[in-house]
Amino acid sequence: MPRDLPLANGSLLVNFDPAYTLRDIYWPHIGEQNQTLGHVNHSGVWVDGAFSWFSADGWERDLRYEPDTLVTDVTLHNAALQLQIDCTDAVDFDRDIFIRKMRVTNQADHPREVRLFFHHDWYLLETAGANTVYYRPDLCAIIAYKGSTYMLVDGLYGGADVGGPAESWVKESSKTGQWDRPPITDGGEAGTPQAGWGVHYWATGQKEFNGKEGTWRDAEDGELGGNPITQGQVDSCIGFHLGTLAPGETRLCYHWLIAGSSYETVRNVYITVRERGPESFIARTRNYWKLWVCAKPLTETDLTPPLLDLYKRSLLIIRTQTDDDGAIVAATDGDVYTFAADTYAYMWPRDGALVANALCHAGYGDATAAFFHFCDEVITHDGYLLHKYTPSGTLGSSWHPWMDPKGRLELPIQEDETALVVYALWQHYTLFHDVEFIRPLYRSLIKSAADFMVGFREAHTKLPAPSWDLWEERHGIHAFTVAAVYGGLMAASNFATAFGENEHATRYQAAAEEIKAATRQYMWHEGEQRFLRMIRVDDNGDVEPDATMDSSVAAIFRFGMFPVESDEVAQTMRAYEARLSVRSNVGGVARYENDYYHQVSQDVKNVPGNPWFICALWLAQYKIARAQTLEELREAVPWLEWAQSHALPSGVMAEQVDPYSGAPLSVSPLTWSHAEYVATVRWYAGRYTHLLSERAQRVAGV
Repeated sequence: MPRDLPLANGSLLVNFDPAYTLRDIYWPHIGEQNQTLGHVNHSGVWVDGAFSWFSADGWERDLRYEPDTLVTDVTLHNAALQLQIDCTDAVDFDRDIFIRKMRVTNQADHPREVRLFFHHDWYLLETAGANTVYYRPDLCAIIAYKGSTYMLVDGLYGGADVGGPAESWVKESSKTGQWDRPPITDGGEAGTPQAGWGVHYWATGQKEFNGKEGTWRDAEDGELGGNPITQGQVDSCIGFHLGTLAPGETRLCYHWLIAGSSYETVRNVYITVRERGPESFIARTRNYWKLWVCAKPLTETDLTPPLLDLYKRSLLIIRTQTDDDGAIVAATDGDVYTFAADTYAYMWPRDGALVANALCHAGYGDATAAFFHFCDEVITHDGYLLHKYTPSGTLGSSWHPWMDPKGRLELPIQEDETALVVYALWQHYTLFHDVEFIRPLYRSLIKSAADFMVGFREAHTKLPAPSWDLWEERHGIHAFTVAAVYGGLMAASNFATAFGENEHATRYQAAAEEIKAATRQYMWHEGEQRFLRMIRVDDNGDVEPDATMDSSVAAIFRFGMFPVESDEVAQTMRAYEARLSVRSNVGGVARYENDYYHQVSQDVKNVPGNPWFICALWLAQYKIARAQTLEELREAVPWLEWAQSHALPSGVMAEQVDPYSGAPLSVSPLTWSHAEYVATVRWYAGRYTHLLSERAQRVAGV
């Protein structure tokens, strides 16, 4: 299932699926480690003997964010249970705390007793075994741990607000350091709690072992067994007794999870939450993200409010997928593991560079600084970046071999990944002119990569040597790669000129121009009158063309190799739109002809592949770049509207969508999708301002 609501702060990330089920808890890195491995963490309600998990049939769910924040605005309604639950979730922007707030309203015409339950399926350090979970009576909390990973689960239940006896108890307990359970006040019936801190019901147990399903089953009668500790393959469940709600009455429940590297760490944060109250952390997180996303406003534009809202939402979602130590993660949707026994939770240098470039153009240069330093740390001594990396900076899994079919050594790289990091870094410099930031990267990253690109060439054509394509499927010489290498070498030449190393600048530029000339000679197809997506060159220098139409050919103008107004680009992009547009009720643009990945339709003539967000947005970028009038510029708007209309109600964009239902396919959200949307809107706004100024000057006769 896709992930509708990611929340993060740079080290702790949680994901909800469309059923409002908590699925992923990543810590201490965004994308590493997934402490639940994407498994279901149930949440549900018991009311007067009836029980329902929020993922069950019968619930109407509206999953959104509050505007301009990373705070959720979720409404759950169950007509049969006569309940409405309004939910607010946040990951504190500074501390590793995940807080959930639920306002439960009794819509029946008679009083009813209500209890809430929250389950966690622990896979600490991404392993099923040797986990421990236990109840601490002095904290009234559940703690799960393994090694240096600790998760503390606690809450505040009952009452129309958080004041009263619980608040005074917190103040007194802070002085004494004693955290025994607070006194419970009457809530309408004898023994029914009205307000109190700490877990009211709990259970620890085993799951997926000896036929045991897990402690979530124990909650379905409205009670929990109270087992104090379990080790091995474990889960836990907690419950909060909200008391008896009168007709129309609303009561609150807060539940939070604290992540840390030791018991002392999580306990200290726990004390802070109790001292300040959970609402204060939600409020400050709401304010922080509003400040962040509104800090770099767009220039004047005629785009509609929904398109502009998605621009800000995309910036926020990108930030959820960005680790504080520099990794920009492709996606954190854990369900993709079932497709390939691996995840997208890696830093691909290509994805990262394009996301960083979009953030830079949106004004967020500081947010990308750690990414470039990350690349500087992992680049090889020979000057190339490998396939992908874990968020902690180790080499990620790969399917690219180190040998060619003849048994010879072959670098398992996608050379565009190396090139685009240098390209994006030059964009960063031109926007922010931060010489001190560039200085430590110049020799070890920029020159090292440029020297590699100059030397890594195919002997007969002088094009970049064969490597894997950006889709990671084919080995050869690709239009996307040669355009990216051109852009990377020109960026390196610009850096060398800026640093006064003219000999290096000349060498890098000469190699770039040589590649450009070879691209025109070997990758232009006279019969098709467009650029090819790929060629292969055998040991004798004979060229084998691949004329499959592929959206990646948009790179020929995107990285500056050929001017957007040239006939070569125009003819290539006309074929792009004509042959890759999806002719179904969903529309959009396919990745390439007869795309097999998650393929839904064999009607390749009308549905060449599933629609991808990035491919529609590349077409919009072309229309923006070539526009000479405001009318021509607006030809890009339908593609922005297509992206906006096929995002989830929360604003999340997947990698691709079903060509008939529009449902998200593959991972969701895909960071790259949101980055291309940000870049497209930013460039649209810039072009709009430029063309509006030109028109005003013409009217004024200037």
